[in-house]
Amino acid sequence: MSIILAIETSTELASAALLHGDQLTTRASLGVQTHSETILPMVQELLAQAGISLSACDAIAFGVGPGSFTGVRTACGVVQGLAFGAGLSVLPVVTLAAMAQACREISGASDVLAILDARMGEVYWAQYRYDAGWKTIIEPQLSVPAAVLPEGAVQACGNGLSAYPKAFAAASLLPGLPQVMPHAAQIARLGQEMLSQGLAVSLDMAQPLYLRNKVALTTEERVVRDAAKHAAAGMA
Repeated sequence: MSIILAIETSTELASAALLHGDQLTTRASLGVQTHSETILPMVQELLAQAGISLSACDAIAFGVGPGSFTGVRTACGVVQGLAFGAGLSVLPVVTLAAMAQACREISGASDVLAILDARMGEVYWAQYRYDAGWKTIIEPQLSVPAAVLPEGAVQACGNGLSAYPKAFAAASLLPGLPQVMPHAAQIARLGQEMLSQGLAVSLDMAQPLYLRNKVALTTEERVVRDAAKHAAAGMA
């Protein structure tokens, strides 16, 4: 049975998950501290509860973006540190794909439009279809809400629906499932599938998918990464 550690910090909700075979345990923190302060303690709690070391995991899955500028880079820094310290490969999971997975778990939908609020009057969005596995119909985009044009009938989900209700009401995408957000639970499940397909990558590939631009880790984020390396040594 594969063991997947997963983290997700692309929105206001920080979450971590441990998927051991079919057994999933999670932790989450919403708006209490910065994600860089909460994610490592959550990882340590999950491993301690399961009674396993970090090095016993097969890979680390993480929400690669799109999402919060700081959030996705925090995830990348933490994953780089943990993976380096424990000698693990990584599984970059698109946050919108994780939302599609959550939407399917709730509604059973096979055609999903994931819409995440990108602030500044824009949304991140992508369309997915499930047919013995997920297929990307429309790649992740950044646009104004009026430019969200799915192909065919879809089940819409994500907080972009509630952020811009007039635009999506006009597009007949409401009520949808606005409560669906990226979470480490779905990151872990999709990561497990990626691992089984041989899609794990080396830690240097843990780079953010940030559709506005791509920026290297800041000094503070490098500090977070280095702290994760030291923490990994204690969890190994």
